Amino acid sequence: MMKIAFSPCPNDTFVFHAWVHGLVPGAPKLDVTYADIDITNSLAARAGGPEVLKISYAALPWVLSEYALLPCGGALGRGCGPLVLTKSGTINTSDPAALSGKRVAVPSERSTAYLLFRLWAAQQVPGGVGEIIVMPFHEIMPAVRDGKIDAGLVIHEARFTYPSYGLNLLTDLGSWWEADTGLPIPLGAIIAHRSLDLAAITGWTRASVEYAWAHPEASREYVLCHAQELAPEVAQAHIDLYVNKFTANLGDDGYAAVIALLSRAAEEGLVPEVDLAALR
Repeated sequence: MMKIAFSPCPNDTFVFHAWVHGLVPGAPKLDVTYADIDITNSLAARAGGPEVLKISYAALPWVLSEYALLPCGGALGRGCGPLVLTKSGTINTSDPAALSGKRVAVPSERSTAYLLFRLWAAQQVPGGVGEIIVMPFHEIMPAVRDGKIDAGLVIHEARFTYPSYGLNLLTDLGSWWEADTGLPIPLGAIIAHRSLDLAAITGWTRASVEYAWAHPEASREYVLCHAQELAPEVAQAHIDLYVNKFTANLGDDGYAAVIALLSRAAEEGLVPEVDLAALR
């Protein structure tokens, strides 16, 4: 039995459905923990954490001594970055500097979304934002709508559903990153403990991805069971966006994106410096 932790989001359940349900030949049974990304980031940083986890790429620098980055199973892409949202009529959405001194909710202090936000804010928000509040990502949009916070940094399916909360887009951090670097956005990484057979785990993960693509209907019930009150069409849009060629293989562009993110962040003092050779 192998312990694994990933989110209940449609892209993760779609990717791991086959392995969880014993459909990957030779793969061990899984003991699954379904948890928000803030929790999985914390689990990876503790002694005795699960053998395999989905974490934020932003959390990698703190765990690379114990865990290796797998070249598949994660979330990178284009047109799929985090969004900064505000309540209609409260902040001038044409002026990012309007966030100066404001209270902003984020899904995790070690999330890629927050790291991108900090890199963007350093360029765009003179004097910086005000208080940063960490909360589970599914609570952020209601908090912005209800005026509990001034702006929210959102991920996942929020890009499809935020208009229904009466919210406005201040900036798309993915578009900013892609325009600035020309690279895809590295969001979520799959890591495995270095003491394990990493080649085998990579093979089982990739086989699970390939099964999901070959049998897209097989995982539907499992995906919807764990999705956070999502309509089937929203769950499918989520999968279509976040499960892509980089999920099957990071490739040169994927590694370049990860290196660019962590190198920039280290230069700004936001994360520890990483031995880039340890990423492969």
